[in-house]
Amino acid sequence: FGKILGYAPKLRFVTGYIEKLEEAGVESESVDICISNCVINLSPNKRQVLEGVYGSLRTGGELYFSDMYADRKLPESVRSNEVLRGEGMGGALFVRDFEQMAVDIGFARPRVLAVGRIAVHDPELQQMVGNANFYSITYRLFKVQESSADNGPFAAEYLGTIEGHKDKYELDVDHVFETGTPMRVDLGTAAILSSSWLARYFAVKPQANNSLKPAAQITPTETLLDRADQVATSGCGAAEQASTSCCAS
Repeated sequence: FGKILGYAPKLRFVTGYIEKLEEAGVESESVDICISNCVINLSPNKRQVLEGVYGSLRTGGELYFSDMYADRKLPESVRSNEVLRGEGMGGALFVRDFEQMAVDIGFARPRVLAVGRIAVHDPELQQMVGNANFYSITYRLFKVQESSADNGPFAAEYLGTIEGHKDKYELDVDHVFETGTPMRVDLGTAAILSSSWLARYFAVKPQANNSLKPAAQITPTETLLDRADQVATSGCGAAEQASTSCCAS
């Protein structure tokens, strides 16, 4: 395999349950970045999954993943339905519940990178889910502490040194950094950019003057869901999604 690639990849395959990462051989504080694509919502114990990921991440690490969420708490009739669970909708968490769970576990405030509406066209499934709406959301959860002796404001400058992102870097929907252009950020964003794996790619320091425009405010996720409702959906199958999303069914 290494001969085909031209280099020896650092790969290790383990077998186990995502709720029990350490038992599967993923050691505590051994991971810099964890990625997942529409898998966590299939777990019956999502909190245990997130706690396991948090424990496996080194300080400054990140869970970068896309999954399916709902705009409300789902009734037991939806959560227990085998067809809806197979489609991914039955296991979708209410966005508020997920974000609070992530913070309670220890992650910094969740950052949203992309949102796409998942439209349900099958009449039988529509009747099952009622007025619930579903979305594919790409979240970034960082294992950093937001405490600081200096409450800011801060100025953050992207150095343009991440491969494939020479001209700009998108942290989330509200923060897009152009290379070499300082941008005012709040304490939470400064903590991510100065204490996570991104620290080597950014220069972050207290802002000495007010020459920069005010820091971007983090858009509430439910506001992003409202915006996604206005985006046309396309695809195939019982559940279809906007092209900006990542979960497929």
